Amino acid sequence: MTTFVIALCALVLGYLIYGSFVERVFGADPTRKTPCYTHQDGVDYIPMPTWKVYLIQFLNIAGTGPIFGAIMGILFGPAAYLWIVLGCIFGGAVHDYFSGMISIRKAGMSLPEIVGDELGGGVRQVMRAFSLVLMILVGTVFVTTPAGLLASMTPTWGFWGSATFWSVVIFIYYILATLLPIDALIGRIYPVFGGALLIMAVGVLYGLFTHDNWMPEITEAFTNHHPNANLPIFPMLFITIACGAVSGFHATQSPMMARCIKNEKLGRRVFYGAMITEGIVAMIWAAAAIKYAGGYGQLQALLNSEGNSNPALIVNFICNDWMGTVGAVLAILGVVAAPVTSGDTAFRCARLIASDFLKFRQDSLWRRLVISLPLFVIAAVLMNINFDILWRYFAWFNQTLSIFTFWTITVWLARHRKNFYITLFPGLFMTAVCTSYILVAPEGFSLPYFWSIAGGLVASVVLLVLFVRWYYNFKKELA
Repeated sequence: MTTFVIALCALVLGYLIYGSFVERVFGADPTRKTPCYTHQDGVDYIPMPTWKVYLIQFLNIAGTGPIFGAIMGILFGPAAYLWIVLGCIFGGAVHDYFSGMISIRKAGMSLPEIVGDELGGGVRQVMRAFSLVLMILVGTVFVTTPAGLLASMTPTWGFWGSATFWSVVIFIYYILATLLPIDALIGRIYPVFGGALLIMAVGVLYGLFTHDNWMPEITEAFTNHHPNANLPIFPMLFITIACGAVSGFHATQSPMMARCIKNEKLGRRVFYGAMITEGIVAMIWAAAAIKYAGGYGQLQALLNSEGNSNPALIVNFICNDWMGTVGAVLAILGVVAAPVTSGDTAFRCARLIASDFLKFRQDSLWRRLVISLPLFVIAAVLMNINFDILWRYFAWFNQTLSIFTFWTITVWLARHRKNFYITLFPGLFMTAVCTSYILVAPEGFSLPYFWSIAGGLVASVVLLVLFVRWYYNFKKELA
């Protein structure tokens, strides 16, 4: 319990101290007009209250990630605590803050266009395709997951209680959330769901202090405790826990709120703060899962109690046992509403990305429909693919996107003569993680572990050399 409490305090201090430092590095200007005023269109560019922008950002980036990922990640041991704390403060929150703030400086520009401005036209094209694929994958997997859960919780009334029925319902909601102005639907329901997710986390936190059982401490952090010895901590832990530490998906969401934030000085609260909040939620669920189970083997057994590894079972067990009826309701909101509120903004973000690179205005409903319809058709086709396959590729796409974002921010900081080391080192680390993972993973190249790690290190060194060469030439041109 001592390690857990220290970790929570470290996350809060990270926001207060390192978050302030990051804000100074960026140079937030309270006098500069933000895009919600300079490009106000009543659809995507709308001034919104800060508390609402914060909750929307939090739900956009959270989904089930900080819950499910943390539950799976704690199987590796208290190394998960270290990754959540250090990854969140020095990686994920910095990643989210700069992707949002640079978007504000570029009139609410979406991520692929920001990347293209800094890394070149060729990378821009890659990022456009990469981001659209990721957004469609997110939207698709977050149809099938909550639809299956709702089907299991509702009476069997033939088609009306089936996963297909709920998939149709969720899909219709996604269409509305993608096409309507952001304050018409998302702005109204997100604060409710965000509040429920935070209340659930607080309830679980209370349960952690009022229930007795074993919890790991930091002294065990450097030993792999995973029941499956074939899953090494590096790089598997860093892919398993994405939301709650570092997640590339977040950088696609920050520009949406960059179009609604009223003042640059609010950026730390919205972007950095939402990520720290997500880290706290992840920490709570990692600790709750292992404390409830009482051991790594016991947790693995609970996860597989219905045949397949299902973190939703742990959420249901903990909420029901620790919080009773209220907990059961919150569990439903957590495992159903949370993924839905990431799926809808994934499709909305895909529309914005496509409209940005096509230079196609989105000020009328038919224009939004023209962009959105092909995205929904592709997603409908992908829903027929095995969920486990979709999720594995989504996880790698997600973390690889963070590499592009970190290197883009590093170049932007260097161009503006700011401290670029704060994103250079996380970028190098995530390059090694993602490269090693795709080389060693079964869905990748299945190479031996040694060569996979070596490949990850080589990839990081190559990108570092390219950056140093670019930076040398850049400084030479300035001179």
